[in-house]
Amino acid sequence: MHAKVKQGRRCAILLLFCGAVLQAAENSPTSYVAEIEAWRTQREARLKADGGWLTVTGLLWLKEGANTFGSAKDNDLVLPTSAPSRAGVFEFHDGRATARLEAGVAATVDGRVVTAVEMHPDTSGSSETLVLGPLTMNVIRRSDRYGIRLKDNESASRREFKRLEWFPISEAYRLVARFVPYDPPKMVPVPNVLGQVNEMPSPGYVVFTLGGRELRLDPVLEEPDADELFIIFRDETTGRETYGAGRFLYTEKPKDGHVLLDLNKAYSPPCAFTAYATCPLPPKQNRLPVRVEAGEKALLRH
Repeated sequence: MHAKVKQGRRCAILLLFCGAVLQAAENSPTSYVAEIEAWRTQREARLKADGGWLTVTGLLWLKEGANTFGSAKDNDLVLPTSAPSRAGVFEFHDGRATARLEAGVAATVDGRVVTAVEMHPDTSGSSETLVLGPLTMNVIRRSDRYGIRLKDNESASRREFKRLEWFPISEAYRLVARFVPYDPPKMVPVPNVLGQVNEMPSPGYVVFTLGGRELRLDPVLEEPDADELFIIFRDETTGRETYGAGRFLYTEKPKDGHVLLDLNKAYSPPCAFTAYATCPLPPKQNRLPVRVEAGEKALLRH
């Protein structure tokens, strides 16, 4: 009986030890690696999904008046061969666009068949998406320009895409940065690939140390009520290992005067995957004089 008691105590001690080891494993660097790997998997899934950036195959800037669309080469917006030769027309007047479909052309908006529909721009908060088989079209506005963004779920870019490439995951690039507010918030000029410059609000700047150097970045808000800070930056890997126009990074808003900058989550902008995106570019103060060997690398072309 005494031997059985001892054996029971040994089993209890062993169970406690195993529990402690499992708890330590959950709090170990391995759990952080798993978190970043899961984030990367989600990033790639969004990219490859229906309507993802790999499906963007066209951008037509609308002119005042009629803008025809279809697969025939003499349309203003030439669609892939999956579309009818004459699908319809976008009538554009004074910043308002209406799609009118040719008779017999099956198109939907929000699942309902339409023959004509006013299409509000993406900046309006209620943008319509016109669906034509594997194709979708919506109106975008960039400053005083309006255009039709075309997506094709059967695009060659999506079909031929292999995978993303990444730097090794390193906790050395998971940084706690000090947040210094601007009072009042500062308007930051942010250029884009169209040659336009948009003023975006920055609630403050972040200060952090990397490679033994104190650095700073100006995040901006994409919307006045955004719940994340948006950072567009360059570093000494830009144009070499990473995409030539810079990279994006999102962080939570500051807490107790600090933000978490996880550079393992830095990624390439949409322009890395399609010529028809209108990406913002890093403001000049967001050009870091160090190598950030973390996050997403430039797209492999094979």
